[in-house]
Amino acid sequence: MATFPAPAAPLLSAHRLAFSRNDEPVFGPLDFSLGSGETVLVEGDNGSGKTTLLRVLAGMLPPGEGEIRFSGRAASRDSRNGRILWLGHRPGMNESLSARENLGFLTGLYGTRTGVTPVSAMERVGIAGWIDEPLRTLSAGQKKRVGLARLLLLPGEVWLLDEPYANLDRHGIELVNALIAEHCVRGGAALVTSHGAVRFADPRARHIHLVA
Repeated sequence: MATFPAPAAPLLSAHRLAFSRNDEPVFGPLDFSLGSGETVLVEGDNGSGKTTLLRVLAGMLPPGEGEIRFSGRAASRDSRNGRILWLGHRPGMNESLSARENLGFLTGLYGTRTGVTPVSAMERVGIAGWIDEPLRTLSAGQKKRVGLARLLLLPGEVWLLDEPYANLDRHGIELVNALIAEHCVRGGAALVTSHGAVRFADPRARHIHLVA
């Protein structure tokens, strides 16, 4: 099994990180770190800033205040590119293309995890039979599984997972927990948001609670 080398510094850390919208605080200031093999669960009601926090960490939004560091260095677009992987409510892929086409395009940009192919990733998430179907023809749950296949395929150390259990049945929820556990065993790390914390299986995970 391919593993990530354990870094001397946390994979991802934040110091006095805050974000405001129209001069209204959304979250923060926050201090936390995410090390190799760790999972952090971000909890909070709607409007507490869970998705916004992940978007800031992914570089999709600029922080209002504070600092983000990746592997001990100030986070930049280049330092996060391909190494921090985002899974949100939408698959983040071209829905006119098939999973095979989308995954092939992404591997051309970022490379692949050793020993993983688009087919094997789709097999792992249980929908290899739909690999050549346009994403727009798939159900919400199937699209979520294509997103999970993308996480397995690309060589990113940090997974930012925004409500990864949405649109999944019990077996899908168990799959997400298994994939997170396998990723952490390899030396990766995950930051997960969820309304249903009871779905999250790892009792060792640290928690961040955001208040609206």
